[in-house]
Amino acid sequence: MLDGRRARILRIMIEEHIRTGEPVSSRAILESGNLAVSSATIRTELVALEAAGYAFQPHTSAGRIPTPQAYRYYVDSLMRPRETPVASARVAEFFASVQTELGRLLKATSALLSEITHFPSVVTSPSIASEVIRAVHLVRTTVNTVLMVVVTVAGRVSQTLLHLPVPVDSADVQEAERLIRRFQVGASMSESLDLEAMSLANPTERVASVLRQAAAAFENTGAADHELYMGSASYLTAAWGELSKVQGVLDVLEREAALLEVLGHLPAGTEVRIGSELGIDSATDISLVTTTYGEESVGPAGRLGVLGPMRMDYGRTIRVLEEIGDGLDESLGES
Repeated sequence: MLDGRRARILRIMIEEHIRTGEPVSSRAILESGNLAVSSATIRTELVALEAAGYAFQPHTSAGRIPTPQAYRYYVDSLMRPRETPVASARVAEFFASVQTELGRLLKATSALLSEITHFPSVVTSPSIASEVIRAVHLVRTTVNTVLMVVVTVAGRVSQTLLHLPVPVDSADVQEAERLIRRFQVGASMSESLDLEAMSLANPTERVASVLRQAAAAFENTGAADHELYMGSASYLTAAWGELSKVQGVLDVLEREAALLEVLGHLPAGTEVRIGSELGIDSATDISLVTTTYGEESVGPAGRLGVLGPMRMDYGRTIRVLEEIGDGLDESLGES
């Protein structure tokens, strides 16, 4: 832990760098922080912060720039909570006007995040395992294959091709569809198909073969990965400036599997990952700020996030994410 004065100087240095994007001088810290010490004392403290790994000088006689270690300490220990809403009117207007199925809502939400933060955004859907089934349709495509289409109340569609060990006709498929609808409509995607209960209807072996394949498909669908939606990347140059850094961010955004891996292993709630903490090689000047929405108790929740430079305004970004997360919860009917 840093002592009180050193921690305050570090906080002022970071917030000045966030505001200006330039190396921060001892004079700027003195003027911004209204500190009752001399400029020489601040310079001494900056040397100590540099030695401890919290700051560096890009060149001799320049001011200091915070390191990833400094940002981590700032987020964990120094950042002052933002009490006032950041974009509540815009968020309320958005969710009042958007009435659409889940995929389109999340895509629009990712665009809203980018619009307000001016950073590229990422949104993952909740696990489909927690969603309630509204309809099931079976379509015979060949004598040995059936397409199963499941539609949830939230409007998400899952399609699975069932490969059957025996030939079936249209009547077999219709009977299997009737039984699946009877037992599964109104249940969640994570609930297994009750083959034992269905056996009381004495299905033929051909119908039973469809039911067994459908049961296996439901198990796989319930464990499906989250879907990823991305907001605009048009703010990259303004946020990072240097072409080499912009290219690094584009590389991260293109690696959807790596992003999903990072997002999928974060704990519930609001989280900040800075630079190398992302575990992605090209994330040298990138911070990821995320928060969850949806009920974790009924399945893995969805997540909202933005990718910004390490000097982003963390307090504002967190508040925007939490406001939009609250609005999304209300739109989805969460309490």
